[in-house]
Amino acid sequence: MTAKITGRVWKFGDNIDTDALAPGLYMKGPLAELARHCLEAVEPRFAREVKPGDIVVGGRNFGMGSSREQAVMALRELGVGAVIALSFAGIFYRNALNLGLLALVCADAVKIRADAVLDVNAAAAELRDVETGATYACEPIPSHLLQMIADGGLIPHLERRLGRVES
Repeated sequence: MTAKITGRVWKFGDNIDTDALAPGLYMKGPLAELARHCLEAVEPRFAREVKPGDIVVGGRNFGMGSSREQAVMALRELGVGAVIALSFAGIFYRNALNLGLLALVCADAVKIRADAVLDVNAAAAELRDVETGATYACEPIPSHLLQMIADGGLIPHLERRLGRVES
């Protein structure tokens, strides 16, 4: 299953769209270049300062807009460990799971502090603020989808299940 994740929170509001996550101007270049511009229109420091394992927290309708899977790919390229939001655009949510990025729906996402350090326990569908001890329940993800995320996404998961990759 998906390991527990601990990371610093980067907090965003409602309606963060795929154009902010993967700006169209950089879509034809390499993924590393695209990732360097991830969320720059909303928070210019994000791509420069995000660390592997950090957690993106959003409001309602995170990942709205076009169906570009590069939005998720840019977050993964930067090492984001999980995305937590009040709600997700459907295509973004499915792209996240398919590409191995943990995406959790949390009704209390608005209560999570910017720059907090969170422990994310995906199997228990729970977040814990390391400093304050506050806990936040998330909508559970079925165990087979957690395994798919742990395997790195849909393609690596299917390869593993079909015996093309050693466990």
